[in-house]
Amino acid sequence: MTAAAVSTPPEASVASTGTRSGGWRIIAAKELSDHLHSLRFVILLIVLGLAAVVPLYFVSDTLRTAADQVSGTPSLFLALFVASYSPETGITIPPVYGFVGIVAPLLGVAFGFDAINSERADGTMPRLLSQPIHRDDVITGKFVAGLVMIMLVLAAVMVVISGFGIVRLGIVPTSQAVLRVVVWLGFTIVWVSLWLAFGLLLSVIIRRAATAALAGFGVWVLLQVFGQLIVGLIAGVIAPYTTATTLDQAVDLKGLSDTINRLVPLTLYQEGSSAILNPTVTTISTPTTIGQLAQYQQQIPTLLSLDQSVLIVWPHVVALLAITALCFALAYIAFMRQEVRA
Repeated sequence: MTAAAVSTPPEASVASTGTRSGGWRIIAAKELSDHLHSLRFVILLIVLGLAAVVPLYFVSDTLRTAADQVSGTPSLFLALFVASYSPETGITIPPVYGFVGIVAPLLGVAFGFDAINSERADGTMPRLLSQPIHRDDVITGKFVAGLVMIMLVLAAVMVVISGFGIVRLGIVPTSQAVLRVVVWLGFTIVWVSLWLAFGLLLSVIIRRAATAALAGFGVWVLLQVFGQLIVGLIAGVIAPYTTATTLDQAVDLKGLSDTINRLVPLTLYQEGSSAILNPTVTTISTPTTIGQLAQYQQQIPTLLSLDQSVLIVWPHVVALLAITALCFALAYIAFMRQEVRA
């Protein structure tokens, strides 16, 4: 009998292999438990819930009247998510998806900015990596736990909005409306996962959790609040389509301006959400020729099916997934190359 056979029993080998292959599940389960019992989860749930309820409060009277007059309209339930409010003061209250698009990224940043650096600050990273798990299981498990938390919070908010429409306003959704809301929920999860990957990247490259939080929330304020304004000003300088002298020039500059505006991820999310939740939106691309502009103006208003709406927003989904994958890949590579001192 060899020494290897004596020192490594078959049962121990199997157990070790099973533990190492499923290490990310153990990390994710522990992180998920910590998130669920944290005050952070409660605060974020309340903040996102308020962001969804505020626009509903302002448009509730209009929706209640519409529900009494046009009961059975297929897209009436979707008005809960796309209806905006414009009072006499001239200040427009964005629809639900607009509020969610601005506030929901806080979930990603909040669940990601201290995922790695907190372990370093507490001195638990060397002990964690001394366990029979792969090193990449740590960052993968933390990302999965944050993603599950995002799904739980967003699903809870969707249930609250739907319950408000059914119970308070008496709006019963159709099967197509429910499917559109589910697809939009998945699209929103992709949107927030981008910010989760970004927060995880900050947690890896910035040693202090407080500094990572300031950086993450600073980028959130810059892109979400001022991003469209800044990019709009840049587009106005580079592509001033309002000053075009010919129709061809105006169409070209308008297409370039819209392309520049789509550099802000929030624009991609808002355009995609509008197309998914509103079946009357038939296109979100800008005509690039006079012929396309003429065809767009001659289109007969119609309701698109769900698969047609998904085809329209598919480039936006791919773009958001690509940015998410890039942020996570950078965080993964940086974490795997960092030195862990005992």
